[in-house]
Amino acid sequence: MAANEDQEMELEALRSIYEGDGCFRELSPVSFQYRIGENGDPKAFLIEVSWPETYPQTAPVISMDAFFNNTISSAIKRSILDKLMVEVEANLGTAMTYTLFEYAKDNKELFMENQPVNTVTSVSNSISIGTPDAPANKKKDKKEQLSKTQKRKLADKTDHKGELPRGWNWVDVIKVQGFRTCFEACLDRKCFALGLCVSVLRFCAIFKR
Repeated sequence: MAANEDQEMELEALRSIYEGDGCFRELSPVSFQYRIGENGDPKAFLIEVSWPETYPQTAPVISMDAFFNNTISSAIKRSILDKLMVEVEANLGTAMTYTLFEYAKDNKELFMENQPVNTVTSVSNSISIGTPDAPANKKKDKKEQLSKTQKRKLADKTDHKGELPRGWNWVDVIKVQGFRTCFEACLDRKCFALGLCVSVLRFCAIFKR
């Protein structure tokens, strides 16, 4: 429960005003956070307001120590807190949490004008701040190297110009004819080697193409 009647009334008002507002968060009945700016905004920041027992007769505690603000310089945080404390002094004795949040929203650009905008990039599922490095040159694909034996065999097949003779990979027509004759004999005799002959003829047909 809130410490006094004034705090209870202000708590009810805050819950009603900020209902459904994703920027507002109630940490406890006497402690609240508000994000100034949208997610992804490099100049967004978060302020936290906590009420001591004697609030609003005494000043609330205002903090910017949340992890959300870890990219903001200490000097800028100090400047924002100083400006907010001026508002606190002007509103002392009255409910002021809503006033402080709205004051920060209205002056966001002024508060953060000296905050550098960092470029956030993702590389290999990690986040880094700054300019991404230029992509490394791709390694050239190595050509397949032939062994000495393979080179010797290739040299035996080539002529004096280093070219393969025409028809070097043709299938021997005489051998194909011989397999065809065997195949026809197998058909007549229902030979057990019929399947083998069929496979050989298919193999030869592929190479003739």
